Amino acid sequence: MAMASLYRRSLPSPPAIDFSSAEGKLIFNEALQKGTMEGFFRLISYFQTQSEPAYCGLASLSVVLNALSIDPGRKWKGPWRWFDESMLDCCEPLEVVKEKGISFGKVVCLAHCSGAKVEAFRTSQSTIDDFRKFVVKCTSSENCHMISTYHRGVFKQTGTGHFSPIGGYNAERDMPLILDVARFKYPPHWVPLKLLWEAMDSIDQSTGKRRGFMLISRPHREPGLLYTLSCKDESWIEIAKYLKEDVPRLVSSQHVDSVEKIISVVFKSLPSNFNQFIRWVAEIRITEDSNQNLSAEEKSRLKLKQLVLKEVHETELFKHINKFLSTVGYEDSLTYAAAKACCQGAEILSGSPSKEFCCRETCVKCIKGPDDSEGTVVTGVVVRDGNEQKVDLLVPSTQTECECGPEATYPAGNDVFTALLLALPPQTWSGIKDQALMHEMKQLISMASLPTLLQEEVLHLRRQLQLLKRCQENKEEDDLAAPAY
Repeated sequence: MAMASLYRRSLPSPPAIDFSSAEGKLIFNEALQKGTMEGFFRLISYFQTQSEPAYCGLASLSVVLNALSIDPGRKWKGPWRWFDESMLDCCEPLEVVKEKGISFGKVVCLAHCSGAKVEAFRTSQSTIDDFRKFVVKCTSSENCHMISTYHRGVFKQTGTGHFSPIGGYNAERDMPLILDVARFKYPPHWVPLKLLWEAMDSIDQSTGKRRGFMLISRPHREPGLLYTLSCKDESWIEIAKYLKEDVPRLVSSQHVDSVEKIISVVFKSLPSNFNQFIRWVAEIRITEDSNQNLSAEEKSRLKLKQLVLKEVHETELFKHINKFLSTVGYEDSLTYAAAKACCQGAEILSGSPSKEFCCRETCVKCIKGPDDSEGTVVTGVVVRDGNEQKVDLLVPSTQTECECGPEATYPAGNDVFTALLLALPPQTWSGIKDQALMHEMKQLISMASLPTLLQEEVLHLRRQLQLLKRCQENKEEDDLAAPAY
């Protein structure tokens, strides 16, 4: 039996005014003359329609992040680094968003996690006059954009809760422009600001809290270069709980008399799939580029990643961890790590879940940059439903001296584990009974002892860990502020 389908809906007007109507154009021209359409041109340059009925929050955030020229630091498809809904999975698995939508607090969490500077307010935390001032601030600038979440019913539109960016403001008419990301349903439209406030001042039944708005601007630092946390795997809740609750309890309840003993206690109880929670950011190359030299841009990013990796390897904590792992026979080869990363790369390139892929083989080769410098590329043959796909990854490396001469060292479990421990808050170790050992441990993870680039990397991971802790404890709706380190 054929299913009923819809091709757009008629915009209820009033109260809304279609952006492309004669009156809508007049309102636009008036606002343009007054300087409150400055943000519009960047937003419309990077505008996109939500790809799923419940992806309005993700689409709105993607538009704003791209309009602000925030570099996600990882590839979307092919060679392109670009924010897309499919990449916004730090605070809520995409499968959950697709089925149930996303709350205001989770979108704020995603904005923080993506490296943006965020100010978020529920209507219970603000006033209509403050909201109007923020609208003027954002629409008068290219460096700040606003996302509003509101109930469509107030505008006589079908549907309930929705997210969309605010693209402009006509002060004389007191009308903001909603750039509706559900373009298959309604066009951009002007609405009375008082009515938009009323639509935001409604209760989200899924959280029991009022809706609101957020101001998003460029970050004071970019997202992580080499490491990232992810809640894509369902086990992240277990791992986040272990790191934030169990680790402090373990080191305070057991007799630990050395740094190696602390590492042993933490490592031996660490969930086996912790490397699904913290990963190194793979640089994916499309197959057509596999035989070409490194571009100047790729070389520049690879150099930064290598510097971060080198700085991790030079920390005293890494030396302790490396020593301990060598005594327990832990091995995490480049081949194994690359096979997992290749499957993740195939997922990004195809849009299919990585669990549908298996990596049949990998090989490591060197590739030259524009100045004859070399980089390492791992080529993997990924199989899905009998079909093969070739995926290439740029892998950072550092040179270490051994008896046989210089030897390349790649990202592995020892440096990932080091980054994870550095990301834990300092109070994690406060329960160590031996005061001298507690002081030594805090010195090992002290931000003051880390180089600037590694400091930024660790701060990014700490920020993500705090945000994921909020999500795990269902507190993301209560605390909208940026995490305190």
